[in-house]
Amino acid sequence: MSLSFAPRDTPALPLYIVPQAELATWLTDQPDPVARWIKATAYDAAPGALALLPDGSGALAGAVIGADGPKERVRGRFGLARAASQLPQGVWKIASPLAPDEAEEAALGWLLASYRFARYSRDPDAPCALLQAPQGVDATRVEAIAAGEVLTRDLINTPASDMGPQELEAATRALAEDFGAAFNAVTGEDLLRHNFPMIHAVGRASPRAPRLLEVTWGEAGPLLTLVGKGVCFDTGGLDLKPASAMGLMKKDMGGAATVLGLARMIMALALPLRLRVLIPAVENSVAGEAFRPGDILTSRKGLTVEVNNTDAEGRLVLADALALACEDAPDLVVSMATLTGAARVAVGPDLAPFYTDDDGDAQTLLHAGRRVGDPLWRMPFWDPYEEMIEPGIADLDNAPSGGMAGSITAALFLRRFAQGTRYIHFDIYGHQPKPAPARPKGGVGQGARAILDALPGLLGI
Repeated sequence: MSLSFAPRDTPALPLYIVPQAELATWLTDQPDPVARWIKATAYDAAPGALALLPDGSGALAGAVIGADGPKERVRGRFGLARAASQLPQGVWKIASPLAPDEAEEAALGWLLASYRFARYSRDPDAPCALLQAPQGVDATRVEAIAAGEVLTRDLINTPASDMGPQELEAATRALAEDFGAAFNAVTGEDLLRHNFPMIHAVGRASPRAPRLLEVTWGEAGPLLTLVGKGVCFDTGGLDLKPASAMGLMKKDMGGAATVLGLARMIMALALPLRLRVLIPAVENSVAGEAFRPGDILTSRKGLTVEVNNTDAEGRLVLADALALACEDAPDLVVSMATLTGAARVAVGPDLAPFYTDDDGDAQTLLHAGRRVGDPLWRMPFWDPYEEMIEPGIADLDNAPSGGMAGSITAALFLRRFAQGTRYIHFDIYGHQPKPAPARPKGGVGQGARAILDALPGLLGI
C-alpha cells in the first residue's frame, strides 16, 4: 500500500469535484469533447459518482466526481477517497479549490483508501491511483497521521494467535526503538512485586503472561500520558462469553492499538511535549488460576474491588495503569479502551464517546473531531450514579447489576483511579462493521486524530 503522495512536480491528471447542482455551470467552462461526453453518458454528478473524461483524441484527460454540497463531503466522510480505488493507475491532482480543512481530509482519505490488511492473503494488494498533495496541505504531517492509523489497524486486525501480550509488547518496543523512546515492561509475577495486582489477576490464567508496557519520549514540555486497554483476547473469563460475543474479541486491545497509533503520530511530528504510554497487556482466559466472580481484589491505588463479572476485566487492568499514570503528576491523562457494549448501543460504531469533567476540554475535542472528520460524542460523568459502583462489601464494584448506564458506570469506575488529575476517557469500538470510504471492514482508529488536532488547545503547545 502507498502511504506517500506523488511529488508535486510529477505530471498529473486533474480530478474535478462538482456539486450536483453546479454541473451545468461547470460544463460551460469545459472543452467541447468533455461537455459532449458528459451529456452523451447522462452523467449527473450524483454524490460519489465518478466519470472519466476524454480529450479530443480519445485519450484520458481527467475525471470528475459528484458532490452533494461542501466539496469535502462527497457522499459522507472521506467521500473523495472513493475515487482512489476507482480511478486508473497513475498520478492525479485535485483540480477544484478546497478549503484547508477540506483539502487535508481529502488527502488523508486518499492515503487511507489504499489500506489493505494482507498479512494472511496470497492475493496482491489492489493498486490505488496516486495523489499529489493539494496545495497548502502539509504532506509530511498527513503521511505521519496515515502511518499512525495504519499501525492501529494492523494491530487490531491481527488475530490473537499472533497478537498476544508478548506480540503486543514486541510491537510497542519496535515503535519505541523507531523513535528513540525509552521502553520498559513488567511481566508475569513481577507485576505483583511492582504492585500491579489487578493486571496480574486478570491475566494470570493465560499461559501468555500478563504485562505492563511503558514508553516514554520527549525531554521538555507538558506531560501527556496515554493509557490503552491491551486485552489481546477476551473470553469473558469464568463468566464466559457466548460464541457470538467472542468472535470480535481480537479487537479488545483496540485501545492499546489506538494509543500506539496516536503515539506514533506525536513522535513522528516531533510535538513539543513529553509523552508516556502505558499499556496493560493481558489475555482474559479460563483456567484453574482464573480470577472468580465474588473475588475481592486490592488495586495499586489501595481501593478494593468486588468482582461481580469477570467479563468486566478491562476496567480492572486500566485501573492499575491509571494509578501509575497519576503518580507522576501528568498535565493530562487520556485512556482509550474498547470497554463497553453499552457505548455501542448508545452511539453506534461511528462515534467515539468520551468523558471529561472539563467543559473547555470537551469543546476543544469536539471542534477538533469535526475539523478532521473524526467524530466524537461527549458522555457525562454523572455523579448521581456513583453509588451504583459501590457494592458495600468493597470500595468498588466492577460490574453493577441492573444493566443501566453501563458505559457511564465504567467511566466513573476509572475516574476513581485518576482522581486529582486532568483526565479524559474514550470508550471506543475500534472496528468498522462494513466498508466505507477510506475505512475497509475491520480494525479502525477512533479519536486519535481528534486528540492530535486538539493537543495544542489542550496542552498549550
